Amino acid sequence: MRVTFTVNGRSETADDVWEGESLLYVLRERVGLPGSKNACEQGECGSCTVYLDGLPVCACLVAAGQAEGRSVRTVEGLADGDRLDPVQEAFAECGAVQCGFCTPGLVVQAHDLIERVPRPSDAEIREALAGNLCRCTGYEKILDAVRVAAARRAGDDPVPYGGTPTPEERR
Repeated sequence: MRVTFTVNGRSETADDVWEGESLLYVLRERVGLPGSKNACEQGECGSCTVYLDGLPVCACLVAAGQAEGRSVRTVEGLADGDRLDPVQEAFAECGAVQCGFCTPGLVVQAHDLIERVPRPSDAEIREALAGNLCRCTGYEKILDAVRVAAARRAGDDPVPYGGTPTPEERR
């Protein structure tokens, strides 16, 4: 089958798509966007999280045919040309990237949270990221990155040089 959809603002067409092929496979192998990672293929880890019509989904659980005529935004699509999204910048600056396998899904999920809740509490951050697994960290640097990105997007700059925020700055 042929699947035509919008990816990161551009129209894309994938031909000869098998009916059981995942959106993740099409994005990575047919469209050439390897940012979303293929980890568990069961929707358990969140590494493949993308936006589908503005909502975060695990691309490994979405059949490619379900994307027909719809809009997909990947972690690559968060950046504006060469300029990274504030969430992407904060992840890099705060050391929230270890092996990088979970990072794309965490970034998309954090981006979605900050879009919905401009100043999320720690509990809201933890809840939003609960479906994303990281095996390299204790999550603290990931939480720091979300806090920093949210503060910057809100117009604050509690950590101008990429350091870890103090407990006072987290409040």
